[in-house]
Amino acid sequence: MLAELRTKSQITIPKKLITKLGIKEGDKLEITEKNGIIQIVPVVVYPKKYVDELRLEVAEAKTQLKIGNKKTFKNIEKLFTELDN
Repeated sequence: MLAELRTKSQITIPKKLITKLGIKEGDKLEITEKNGIIQIVPVVVYPKKYVDELRLEVAEAKTQLKIGNKKTFKNIEKLFTELDN
């Protein structure tokens, strides 16, 4: 598929790719270049506070695993209920 560079350095991503990737207007895309190849990757941006809280939760879970405290769940719904609490 070809795309043409327009004024203000804009390109249009072919509709077929947009549909296939499930991206829409307003979605964030990370653009990188390596060895002359441009790569465009859809990304999700989270607030820093949310990411910091998640890091703390993961660190706590790792600590609990190291000391042998593991919880088991009968199904995924029970796991999500525990995570929500």
